[in-house]
Amino acid sequence: MSDKEIILTQDGLKKLEDELENLKSVKRREVAERIKVAIGYGDISENSEYEDAKNEQAFIEGRIITLEKMLRNARIINNDEINTETVSIGSTVTVEDLEFGDTMEYAIVGTAESDPMNNKISNESPVGKAILGKTKGTIVEVSVPAGIIQYKIVDIKK
Repeated sequence: MSDKEIILTQDGLKKLEDELENLKSVKRREVAERIKVAIGYGDISENSEYEDAKNEQAFIEGRIITLEKMLRNARIINNDEINTETVSIGSTVTVEDLEFGDTMEYAIVGTAESDPMNNKISNESPVGKAILGKTKGTIVEVSVPAGIIQYKIVDIKK
């Protein structure tokens, strides 16, 4: 990951900070204890518990480095920066699928917070890119593998 700016909402910042704190204070200790116990079993050259614990330790340390870098390069979107006139990062947008009439509500977030299963879409996703900077009532076209979907922006909230 390069030193590119990571855009986060306040919630996203808190989640990353909580994950980092948990990895440093809880997970590191747990894996160190697992390594200590595995070493107690004797020969570590054919000790799967030791191997698993070392692999987990490497994963945890890698994730800590990634999170620290993300937090160093974070730009926090404050609630007062969110405009309800145009779609921006931090906006919650209601869109209507013009073909099927379905409405969906998406929170527009930076890529680090993206969670499509919880309707948090990245500003760099196809839908995010299409609606970013647009106003209520605008119809946008989103290119997806199945073709083109037309959405109408119904509402923009903080």
